[in-house]
Amino acid sequence: MQEILIQNATTVITMDDADRVLHDADVLIRGGQIAKVGQGLRTTGQIVSGRGCVVTPGLVNTHHHLYQNLTRAVPGAQDALLFGWLQRLYPIWARFGPEEMFVSAQLGLVELALSGCTLSSDHLYLYPNGARLEDTIHAAREVGLRFHPTRGAMSIGESDGGLPPDSLVEQETSILEDMIRVVDGFHDASEGSMCRVGLAPCSPFSVSRDLMRDAALLARDKGVMLHTHLAENDEDIAYSEAQFGCRPGQYAEELGWTGDDVWHAHCVKLDAQEIDLFARTRTGVAHCPCSNCRLGSGIAPVRAMRDAGVPVGLGVDGSASNDIANLIGEARQAMLLQRVAQGADAMSAYEALEIATRGGADILGRPDCGRLSPGKRADVAVWDVTGVASSGSWDPAALLLAGPTQVKHLFVEGRQIISAGEVTSLELPRLIERHGQLARALAEKA
Repeated sequence: MQEILIQNATTVITMDDADRVLHDADVLIRGGQIAKVGQGLRTTGQIVSGRGCVVTPGLVNTHHHLYQNLTRAVPGAQDALLFGWLQRLYPIWARFGPEEMFVSAQLGLVELALSGCTLSSDHLYLYPNGARLEDTIHAAREVGLRFHPTRGAMSIGESDGGLPPDSLVEQETSILEDMIRVVDGFHDASEGSMCRVGLAPCSPFSVSRDLMRDAALLARDKGVMLHTHLAENDEDIAYSEAQFGCRPGQYAEELGWTGDDVWHAHCVKLDAQEIDLFARTRTGVAHCPCSNCRLGSGIAPVRAMRDAGVPVGLGVDGSASNDIANLIGEARQAMLLQRVAQGADAMSAYEALEIATRGGADILGRPDCGRLSPGKRADVAVWDVTGVASSGSWDPAALLLAGPTQVKHLFVEGRQIISAGEVTSLELPRLIERHGQLARALAEKA
């Protein structure tokens, strides 16, 4: 069985159960697993120098819309609030097809990998012109990232009082049928799985109460996870109170959308009762700080969530609302926003990194990921701290205070997909060229 030894790392941040941070240490990978972490390890296999580097678990992205990589910085959406932003972009997204979904997913996953991400979820909730969820699954397989796509959906169009154009919504019976198809066809529940599928109606304002409930029942029957947007901004809260007569947390609870098999994106506007509900039920939250800033949604109460026991991970959100999918940068932003809201001691660099690794893995139901510990999956990020970004740092482990924003080496399931900062799994210049061509074609018709 192939072995890889990351040798003589300056610091190894394990995120294991003992929170060990080791210095002048090694990480031994055997097959797709972590075999040993410690000093003085040996191998007859490949040796990768860790000298001048910090080694961490691969980062975990818990919320994304990969298709949006083709619509970054769109005029008319750059300064809009959430609902206006959606209304500007829906007509553009309606022109997508299978190739747009595939190419945008590839580029988005490469961008994440370069920022240290080894496991990413994705929320694909529109399927125009023959696009299907597997367009993104095939893209992830070629890039080499561990993937948790979710079969999203919208069923309430403009003619029924919803936000999306009617051309982007689907019949709810068809949605449920396709949810069954993709789970049966692509979901792998085994430990070390490279692909698990979740169910993810887009939001309470784009699907019916019946679909939310039916999706929850289907997910429990199939043993898969549930995901949606919740309590993202003040408009979201107002809509919930006007349409459902309750706050978003209560709506979620009534429809079966709480529990350790559920994670909600954003949750910027959760109140104390909703935070308590999520803590009691172990309902997860995908915190997306840059997107929340970009759309002016507010600062999510992550400190209060963590203190109450709510499971929290990080998400970059779609590239039409972030515009940059850099997960290590997202972790720094999460740390800084809690300090802005609560004080300089509100969140340490270590805690933010924990949220970005172990925290995200746990809310995706992946305790086999997110930590460097024997028997866990060999998803490993190696960060060079000898460059300009880290020069003068007294604490190399404080990556989020003074550290690189691009990874040096990246391993997923023991396979190296980033080597010396270069993507090894595909021809990146060709991908960038095709991605640019597709984006320009969309812009010309906008």
